[in-house]
Amino acid sequence: MAKKYTNSLINEKSPYLQQHAHNPVNWYPWNEEAFQKAKDEDKPIFLSIGYSTCHWCHVMEKESFEDVEVAELLNEGFISIKVDREERPDIDNIYMTACSIMTGQGGWPLNILMGQDKKPFYAGTYFPKRNRYGRTGLIELLTQVNNLWRNDRKKITDSAASVNETLIKDHSKSKKGNTNLAGLNNAFNFFRQSFDEINGGFGKAPKFPTPHNLMFLLRYYRIAGNKKALEMAEKTLVAMYKGGIYDHIGFGFSRYSVDEKWLVPHFEKMLYDNALLALSYFELYSVKGKELYLEIADQILTYVLREMTSPEGGFYSAQDADSEGVEGKYYVWTYSEIVKILGIEEGREFCKTYNITSSGNFDGMNIPNLIGSKTPEIFRFKAAKNKLYEGRIRRIQPFKDDKILLAWNGLMIAAFSVGYRISGNKSYLDAAVKSAGFVFSNMIDDKGRLFSRFRDGEAKFPAYLEDYAFFIWGLIELYQSTFDLYYLKQALALNRDMLRIFSDEVNGGLFQTGYDSEPLIIRPKDIHDGALPSGNSVAALNLLRLYAITGDDDLKAFADIQMKAFGGAVNEAPYYHTFYLMAAALRESSPEEVRIIGNIADQKVKEMLLIAGKGYNPQRITVFKDTSLDADLINTLIPAYKDMEQQEGKATAYVCRNFKCSSAVTEPAKLKELLKEQKQ
Repeated sequence: MAKKYTNSLINEKSPYLQQHAHNPVNWYPWNEEAFQKAKDEDKPIFLSIGYSTCHWCHVMEKESFEDVEVAELLNEGFISIKVDREERPDIDNIYMTACSIMTGQGGWPLNILMGQDKKPFYAGTYFPKRNRYGRTGLIELLTQVNNLWRNDRKKITDSAASVNETLIKDHSKSKKGNTNLAGLNNAFNFFRQSFDEINGGFGKAPKFPTPHNLMFLLRYYRIAGNKKALEMAEKTLVAMYKGGIYDHIGFGFSRYSVDEKWLVPHFEKMLYDNALLALSYFELYSVKGKELYLEIADQILTYVLREMTSPEGGFYSAQDADSEGVEGKYYVWTYSEIVKILGIEEGREFCKTYNITSSGNFDGMNIPNLIGSKTPEIFRFKAAKNKLYEGRIRRIQPFKDDKILLAWNGLMIAAFSVGYRISGNKSYLDAAVKSAGFVFSNMIDDKGRLFSRFRDGEAKFPAYLEDYAFFIWGLIELYQSTFDLYYLKQALALNRDMLRIFSDEVNGGLFQTGYDSEPLIIRPKDIHDGALPSGNSVAALNLLRLYAITGDDDLKAFADIQMKAFGGAVNEAPYYHTFYLMAAALRESSPEEVRIIGNIADQKVKEMLLIAGKGYNPQRITVFKDTSLDADLINTLIPAYKDMEQQEGKATAYVCRNFKCSSAVTEPAKLKELLKEQKQ
């Protein structure tokens, strides 16, 4: 059936923009046509930013953007622009910062009123159609702004000038300094004070996983020997798994929990959360050796392979919280549904284990969970869960955002690569290799410039800093898992491109957008590690790791500039910069280098490489000199180790700590002994 309304978004590839293509609002994508029209018709701009799996974006669309009365106000008085924040994180960064300046908070949907010069003068998140529950209604807001635009425009332009001045100051000021191990101590103390001793996690509801904070705590434990750091990370990761934030039937984690016990999730699933959480559980397994943690990580990656992987190998972005217009409907159960699928005896036992009752634990329905269980039953009910999963997929499924984002694929390549080293599961390595191949085949131009998004045969948007940094991270992990020099060569080449395209030559650090990207009202530069680590933090760690692998002093010099550029800001609030602190930890305490020489076909060489990949030491870097390859190629990529000597033609290994190397060993057992860690 033909749609009653169609606007300019109909030609866009973004699923989020396509969701609004049949609104009565005359939406434009972010382009010059929209801004020129605003000038020609002398109208302000209504900018609305969100993403396809955002629950409150759906709510606002249904209440307001599908409403003819609202559409008439917008179409008559404004030029309306829709932006997918996942396609344009640069735009989102700027206007989210503006919203925080004006309101002290942020979130999505993000709604901005701005002039034709793109300078914002009013900002907010969700607006109901009319004034309600103490929230300004969209109709009242638009009416007021339209009146001001016509009758008191100076008030608007003064507000825009003030906000823009603050934006420029916020992004241009440089807080340089040195970050040392004291910053790690301060961050740890913050987490210790805010730790929820009963439920795990930090602070009060809502609770977010923020996996890099947990990865930081594991590193702090490794460096400082502080068992409280390990306890906080472990308790939180176990509590999250036991809660409803984890999908016990289909696997994978939801975005966050609305309560302190991790029971009720915001049901959307994001690729980046699951990549970073898989890494966290693999690391916890490496520290503690408990099969439970390895199994959780395996289930996360099983979910990604089963539901979030394209036939060509790219990883999809997200799954919605809503189905049939109801948040969480796809994921919840009644007691009778479980018993019907599993049978009376097994059904009752499953319901007892997973806290499923006739009265329910969520609006009369049930979210399966293991809260209160002393021993999580991860290895039990495998067949039962498969039956329930098969029953569930026959329901109307949530929307899946199938665009492929380079940054998030980089994180998942890292997770699969590390997962292969820890578990030996070859399918993980295959997935990482295939995804990297997809990027090189589909998301790079003939000059080597990466693109940020791929969907429906189209690669678009010059890649942002996060795309480069996260993908380089993935390539480093892929090299550490395969020792294929191709991945090291690509990581080094893209790292050089990243420094060339994004560097701030005046104040140091890296801008979010390249010199060749669309000019915006400011060029954002960010160090804050939020839901995701910042591109600057990941780039700093990449530089240090690539220096440790290659010995290239230029990389160390760039790393020093990168670290000093943000040291002052990090020292003010280290707990907001935990990934940056991981880089600081590597810089302050020298890496442990495992140097292996021999022919890759030699069984003992293979054993040594496997041994080097085991255990928990995030400071460890493994360098492999494959004698079957051209020596000039190896010496070009890893020049610092061209004098590494092989003993009597045998597989040979050295372990170097604190700038001193052990004597050569030629047996895998001897290498294992050198790397043996103190039992936890």
